[in-house]
Amino acid sequence: MAESGNPDFAVVGGGLLGMATARALLQRHPDARVSVLEKEPELGRHQSGRNSGVVHAGVYYPAGSLKATLCREGREALLAFADERGIPYAVRGKLIVATSEEELPRLAELGRRAAANGVRDVRTLDERELVEIEPNVRGLQALHVPETAVIDFRAVLAALAEDVRERGGDVVLGQEVRRVEDLPADRVVVCAGLQADRLSPGSGYRIAPFRGDFFVIAPPSADLVRGLVYPVPDPAFPFLGVHFTRRIDGEVWAGPNAVPSFARERYRRVSVDPRDTIDILTSPGLWRLARRYWRTGAAEIVRDVSLSAALREMRRYLPDLERKDVSLGSAGIRAQVLTRDGKLVDDFLLERRGRALHVVNAPSPAATACLAIGSRIVDELLR
Repeated sequence: MAESGNPDFAVVGGGLLGMATARALLQRHPDARVSVLEKEPELGRHQSGRNSGVVHAGVYYPAGSLKATLCREGREALLAFADERGIPYAVRGKLIVATSEEELPRLAELGRRAAANGVRDVRTLDERELVEIEPNVRGLQALHVPETAVIDFRAVLAALAEDVRERGGDVVLGQEVRRVEDLPADRVVVCAGLQADRLSPGSGYRIAPFRGDFFVIAPPSADLVRGLVYPVPDPAFPFLGVHFTRRIDGEVWAGPNAVPSFARERYRRVSVDPRDTIDILTSPGLWRLARRYWRTGAAEIVRDVSLSAALREMRRYLPDLERKDVSLGSAGIRAQVLTRDGKLVDDFLLERRGRALHVVNAPSPAATACLAIGSRIVDELLR
């Protein structure tokens, strides 16, 4: 046990994963001292509070991957927690829409993955059937995923923090950790998100921050979307492209795109942090990634700076969308982990270092899967 006054467990980072981990620790060890250390003065300032609120069903991920397993487990646990805490959510369903013949094989593969992952009631729709679900959407075929839901993840995070406190844990705001080695706890979990590589030096991984801007679709164009409408993703690239989400508050968002950010935690469109910029420009992995995907990256940048280009992409799916109803909304920054040779780390990645367990990579669907990931982290920590 830790010395008097010191926590048995310290969790660095008060986002969804950090808070879910603290809760899981207290569920298993009710008498343990657990402290969550969050550097910001409030919860949810970064990835956990800057997303469209989608609760994924588990369609995209290869069978047997951690993403697939934890997404399915996490969805069920998340909605059960929401029911317990009275957090509103809506199971709206999603259409993944193919607009060209070349996308049809990829759509079929998503259907196979959905079946292998145990996603319920997924079916492929023809052109006539898809308009019965989304009358204003156009496409050749679509995969209907009825289990996809929406929720306010800020509300989830607040409820998790309340649960941790009720179980006797501490949530300490405004407490920045610069060196894990300085923490006096017996065991440490690092859920640092956009700062994960800086708290795990020498790991060989580097965070490449990608900013994603959302567009808000105002009425009457907002009435063109009932639930969620997604494109068929490029399997070589971890971003889903422009998609439409009717959120839990009823607003319709389109996006996000994905462009490199020169500031990890600043959200204005032209934001530069000197340290973050140096990290980007000196990252060999990012330069190799840029050479490999420069066409895709260029298209994302064009849509970022040109509303007309973004609107053209949106109208592939919603041809009646009116420009006057589309405005720029909020933004988020994704912590994309790269290896030195420029490969994208696409699955969840945990690394053990002495008494500390580092969450190196936690991409989407980490929000959906947060409770399942928290439980898995505790398994690894206590092993």
